Amino acid sequence: MKVMSPFILAISVSVVALQGYGFPEEVSEKIEKTLTFSDPSGRKEIVVDNVNGSIDVTGYEGQDVKLLVHKTIFARSPSRIERAQEEVRLDIAERDNVIDLYVDGPFRRRDGSINHRGWRHYGYEVQFDFEIKVPQETNIYLKTVNDGEIRVKNVQGDYDLDNINGGIEFLEAMGSGRVYALNSDVTVTFDRNPESDCYFGSLNGDVDVTFLPNLSADFRFKTFNGDVYTDFEVTYLPPRKATTRRKDGKFVYKSDRAFGARVGSGGPEIEFDAFNGDIHVIKR
Repeated sequence: MKVMSPFILAISVSVVALQGYGFPEEVSEKIEKTLTFSDPSGRKEIVVDNVNGSIDVTGYEGQDVKLLVHKTIFARSPSRIERAQEEVRLDIAERDNVIDLYVDGPFRRRDGSINHRGWRHYGYEVQFDFEIKVPQETNIYLKTVNDGEIRVKNVQGDYDLDNINGGIEFLEAMGSGRVYALNSDVTVTFDRNPESDCYFGSLNGDVDVTFLPNLSADFRFKTFNGDVYTDFEVTYLPPRKATTRRKDGKFVYKSDRAFGARVGSGGPEIEFDAFNGDIHVIKR
């Protein structure tokens, strides 16, 4: 584990007997740290790779990252609590002006992907709920899987937000990037319209994105079981041509099922993808 820049640390631990995850034992721990970027005047980036729990990020005018983590262990016995404390950890590293917060444990493969065998196998579950204040211009890369939402507010940097079983809410967005919630809703509101390409998607939820009235962009919409709504004046774009590639000695043709629409004079491509949900593109 890499050594962080100087930080302030405070930890408090309490043990109670509750029924989280159906387990009789629960241990809670609060972790507070102040993290610094090696070059406060340079490009800043924070990466949070969580498994169970929520991620809340708020931009502010300072230069440090203020981290508060609520860590909770649910276990079937005191011995399983001890095992969870040994096996599951939050790794914190800073390199090249990137702060990396990484939840590690026996559920991780060598490449960092997740192979979670379930709490019945481990006899415990560990949840990390993050509350983070970052400099407003920070680029953010946030990911969680279970038992939590991703909420972001007042961040000017670019972003990549990914939640498997919870929703994503991004308020006062100003940059460009990707937001995807597999099984829940995506809600994004811009305080400054994006200047580069963006993607907003969900498999089983709705996608609601609000822009300022002076938006100029090219939209791409894709939905299978939902509807598309917008109060922007748009002109429809011609469909893209089918692409071809050669496979096993044959030509394979692939069509783009999305349809396009232009707002204003056009600009960055903004893609909306909601397989089983509705898409709402709203003018503030």
